[in-house]
Amino acid sequence: MISNMQMVYIAAPLSCLIPAIVAGLFGRKIGRTMTHTITIAGVALASMLSLVVLNDVYSGGFFNGVVYVWGSSGGFPFEIGFLIDKLSATMMVVVTLVSLMVHIYTIGYMRDDPGYQRFFSYISLFTFAMLMLVMSNNFLQLFFGWEAVGLVSYLLIGFWYDRESAIFANLKAFLVNRVGDLGFLLGIAAVFMYFGTLDYSAVFATAASKQNITMEIIPGQEWALMTVISILLFIGAMGKSAQVPLHVWLPDSMEGPTPISALIHAATMVTAGIFMVARMSPLFELSETALNFVMIIGSLTALLMALVAIVQNDIKRVVAYSTLSQLGYMTVALGASAYSAAIFHLGTHAFFKALLFLAAGSVIIAMHHEQDMRKMGGLKNWMPWTYITAVVGSLALAGIPPFSGFFSKDAIIEAVHASQLPAAGFAYFAVTAGVFLTAFYAFRLLFMTFHGKPRMDEHTLHHVKESPMTVTLPLMLLAIPSLIIGAVYMEPMLFGGFFGKSIFVLPEHDVLKIVGQTFEGKTGLGLLGSFIYHALHPGPLWLAVAGIVLAWFLYIERPDVPKLIKQRMGLIYNILDKKYWFDEFNQFVFAQGARKIGNQLWLKGDVSTIDNFFVNGSAKVVNYISRVIRHVQSGYVYHYAFVMIIGLFLFMTFFLPVK
Repeated sequence: MISNMQMVYIAAPLSCLIPAIVAGLFGRKIGRTMTHTITIAGVALASMLSLVVLNDVYSGGFFNGVVYVWGSSGGFPFEIGFLIDKLSATMMVVVTLVSLMVHIYTIGYMRDDPGYQRFFSYISLFTFAMLMLVMSNNFLQLFFGWEAVGLVSYLLIGFWYDRESAIFANLKAFLVNRVGDLGFLLGIAAVFMYFGTLDYSAVFATAASKQNITMEIIPGQEWALMTVISILLFIGAMGKSAQVPLHVWLPDSMEGPTPISALIHAATMVTAGIFMVARMSPLFELSETALNFVMIIGSLTALLMALVAIVQNDIKRVVAYSTLSQLGYMTVALGASAYSAAIFHLGTHAFFKALLFLAAGSVIIAMHHEQDMRKMGGLKNWMPWTYITAVVGSLALAGIPPFSGFFSKDAIIEAVHASQLPAAGFAYFAVTAGVFLTAFYAFRLLFMTFHGKPRMDEHTLHHVKESPMTVTLPLMLLAIPSLIIGAVYMEPMLFGGFFGKSIFVLPEHDVLKIVGQTFEGKTGLGLLGSFIYHALHPGPLWLAVAGIVLAWFLYIERPDVPKLIKQRMGLIYNILDKKYWFDEFNQFVFAQGARKIGNQLWLKGDVSTIDNFFVNGSAKVVNYISRVIRHVQSGYVYHYAFVMIIGLFLFMTFFLPVK
């Protein structure tokens, strides 16, 4: 008997899937208005159901069970099952609320696009895939959701398929993610090999008993099983969550329409890897090697991508590299065992980053699809609502209290500072330096776009105006959680056991407990007040303020100075502008290398071996033998009699038994 709450669990993803199918198959027949009505209604229903689920879970509800068995092989069942706990319920709310805002925003942004119905079908399907991923209770369903979001993101990045750059970008995203997914699939295979099951609860329950098991990847070198599984799973996260060096696909994904940039980069696809590692905390906690590896990769991503963001001039690419850097912060938190801080920053980042992407889209609409910030300026006079919401998003991104980004980012920095892992020293430097860089590039974008003198041509300037309500309303709604959600949820999520048993942390790795004890009762203002009070002392907050002041000086007070800096520091600028040549390296080594290997396999394997040796070679052998044998077919009776005598002689000699 299916309970009422189980019906709610099933209805949440189906309310996105069914409208996606209807819009995709019958969009032209039902028209634009009906298409966006049913898809928005579906995602709105999923949002409400997700809030119901969160309330139920927060009240003590829990579900872990099979919904449907869709196949069996060798006695092993392939199941669709849900694990509904505080972690999955939180992700459901974040995903559906941001997706709802993106759906509404799409009405205004895509109103003149001929692929209007197709786009709504894709984003609704994308939301369904993400829900199936975060609600899964087994590795098989996790992999299904994992691949489904990758497939739909491929369709969305290349939505404008008549653009060569869009096709290149979606193919790049697809192939780079396949690299990560290979590691992910190998990790799942290792889990099945050693645990004999793909069910989360069964794997987590017996993980500690397998901590001392080793395996040989290279003969003679033993690796701890938990280290191998954790690193392989994290390689999958490196692809989905765009960590160095598998980050190269994400900036190019800006070729897709702005709404999907917000959806992919804010709350869905790129956060799948963060969620997965947090879900797998019972495995990662058993390998300090894996935790150090995660922390180093996150640190490099946070620092290197923030540096690249400061030289970008495309408004969407600035926000894209910002996403890479913030994902690095989340990954560092995972490596420090501050899983709750990672998910907390995932949630706050989802709202303020979606806000910034949609604000950038609003600017792009007003600028007739111009994205170069050097051709903008002074837009706050024509676009007040977009400007105000962009300020809120920028302050949250920069980590200025009381905006949401301050609490989640500061918690990560403090957690890394409290960590005793060897990689924590470099990680602390990276995330602290990143605070200054983040504030600088966030307000560089704000000042270049909205302040100063207008730098666009007269025709564009004459037609600049505020975006329609379907565009600005989601901005206003996203600005609210960007402002308050950090202060509201900081204490319960970080120190109040909000996630309960959803996240497992060994006592010796519990850095958030150390941070909480450090601040608790320190000022008599509570944890929230202590956080803000602590920020007023020399530390990350003042680095953020310094970044804002430097951006103001360079782009408002002395806009001539950046050109001088570029000339004086040409080498460093060129390194950052070329993005450390990651793209060129991938193109030369992997893309061209794969093509060259393919060409050699074709020439040596297909042409030389298969065609020339086996196919044509066998034909040549038959031809040669037939040319020899045809001489026997002379037409003379005595030739045939001679052959018969020879044959009879051979038969009698070799086959008749000797007595």
